[in-house]
Amino acid sequence: MSAKQLFAPIAADMQAVDAVIRNRLYSDVVLIRQVAEYIIHSGGKRLRPALVLFTAGAMGYRGTRHHELAAVVEFIHTATLLHDDVVDESELRRGNKTANALFGNAASVLVGDFLYSRAFQMMVGVEDMRVMRVLSDATNVIAEGEVLQLLNCHNADVVVDDYLRVIRYKTAKLFEAAARLGGILGGASAEQEERLAAFGTHLGTAFQLIDDVLDYSADEADTGKHLGDDLAEGKPTLPLIHVMQRGTPEQAALVRNAIEHGGRDDFAAVLGAIRATGALEETRRYAQAEARLAIEAISTLPPSIFKDALLQLSDFAVARNH
Repeated sequence: MSAKQLFAPIAADMQAVDAVIRNRLYSDVVLIRQVAEYIIHSGGKRLRPALVLFTAGAMGYRGTRHHELAAVVEFIHTATLLHDDVVDESELRRGNKTANALFGNAASVLVGDFLYSRAFQMMVGVEDMRVMRVLSDATNVIAEGEVLQLLNCHNADVVVDDYLRVIRYKTAKLFEAAARLGGILGGASAEQEERLAAFGTHLGTAFQLIDDVLDYSADEADTGKHLGDDLAEGKPTLPLIHVMQRGTPEQAALVRNAIEHGGRDDFAAVLGAIRATGALEETRRYAQAEARLAIEAISTLPPSIFKDALLQLSDFAVARNH
């Protein structure tokens, strides 16, 4: 199932979210508008705002506040992308030049700050302390995840639990917050809200694990990024950790050296070790297990087209090729 088919039940809502995004992107400072509009409209999947809409619909919400909160979630996500690409010195995202490659690092960092502050203006406007707490806590945890990832770079001694902690902070936390927001808007019980939050956590974890797989297996034309970027940046992702734990001493030494020194010089050899040890298949199994936990978390939700879409989203997260 394509993202377009998956989002069919919320197509009108997504258009409304896009309208909020366009309106809220406005600034008198031309460069802010240019950079923000470039990154917002450069082809993202919009999974996180969609998650707000799906979970709100699954809980029976029929107002319009979910449009504003979905836009807030997208702004926070976009701000992290702008900062990420500067930290990682990335030049390509979604098949386009990154904002930092096009506009420079300083502009990217500062426009990322603008998007964060605009998101906080918007969440305050909702006038709901629970919403503000969820989003402010999530933003803080994401920042911690970014720093943890930075500390892990070029560290070949990172173990699986360390890496999963980074994923849960850096990626899954915003998925969790998006799902929880839909529950809050829909008047979910405490148990239902926690189940929705768990769904978001497991979905976000599965999504990132598949990103790790695609960095060593995808078609660059599909992903819109250079293969081996994680290796070049010295990031010890799960496929690499698997090789060091399960591979031969020679394979483990090869991967350790690649992580510690970064770059793409050993990419072909590392890729060979990844394939020989079944590291991608093992990482997919981790992702599939997370997707099953996501599905289990919402098993008690009442039947609806929105619940069906959430279940399909779990499948999409692990079956995608970009």
